[in-house]
Amino acid sequence: MGEAKSVPVIQVEALEKRYGEIHAVKGVTFEIKKGEIVGFLGPNGAGKSTCLKAITCYLAPTSGAIKIAGMDVQESPREVRRKFGYLPENAPLYHDMIAYDYLRFVGELRGLSGKDLEQRIAHVASKVAIAQVLGQTVGTLSKGYRQRVCLAQALIHDPEILILDEPTVGLDPNQVVEIRSLIKELGKDRTVILSTHILHEVLATCDRIIIIHKGLIVADGTPRELLERFTSNPPVLLRIALPEGDGSEIMAKLQAQEWVERALSRPAGIAGEFEVEVQGREGGDHRTRLVELVGREGWSLLEIRREMLDLEGLFRKLTQE
Repeated sequence: MGEAKSVPVIQVEALEKRYGEIHAVKGVTFEIKKGEIVGFLGPNGAGKSTCLKAITCYLAPTSGAIKIAGMDVQESPREVRRKFGYLPENAPLYHDMIAYDYLRFVGELRGLSGKDLEQRIAHVASKVAIAQVLGQTVGTLSKGYRQRVCLAQALIHDPEILILDEPTVGLDPNQVVEIRSLIKELGKDRTVILSTHILHEVLATCDRIIIIHKGLIVADGTPRELLERFTSNPPVLLRIALPEGDGSEIMAKLQAQEWVERALSRPAGIAGEFEVEVQGREGGDHRTRLVELVGREGWSLLEIRREMLDLEGLFRKLTQE
């Protein structure tokens, strides 16, 4: 499996997409290897959906190159589309159809027929645990089972790449755990791109995270790599008693220190208290210097701590306006 994971199945090079004067994607480059489960994150309007649509041949790029399993998406779109299975956020289901008939219908659209189709339906039904509801009308199924039926249609043609768009939205906690487990299982023998706004989903299921903001990739790596890379010099939160004044003298004194890169005041939320975030210059923990400064100035220290980011904090930091 280690050798398989070294093979890039998705290669995106200098991808750009413009809609008139709107520059949605600005030279995005990345690779995804076979067998990776990748979280593709970004706020609304970041260019995330545009990238995925270009990768799946739904949109033509303005410039740049995309290769799927070595095939150029613009030269071989039909062959490229066969490589993908897609679970959209709003499951494309016909609620009046029996689940089995729906999967047969999708399978026929994918070019399957006869025994091959029957075997694939049985296989994916077992894989996503819907065999017991195949005889029911789709509209009578629970949200969790409908999501599983839609996942089965994405798998019916045994794609190499699976794209999941918000796969757990609307599910109860038990169903969420089940779908997470299923995604990890599916990732054992195919590449999975998970597009979501739910950061817990990424931590629970993904090997790697790509964060896109304003049409640019701002982070790419494993959760551990990203947290280590972007929190190597975390800011320090300083809370000081402030019976009077607006804290401007404190801010001026902090900003005058040569080892302080920047100081930002924050709403303390409590009368008589002043809170400031202090970002030290690279190298070392500056809490000792801050405590010494507080003592020299005669300030009343209420709290001091390093602001260690979790994935949610990192996401906000990288995508804030």
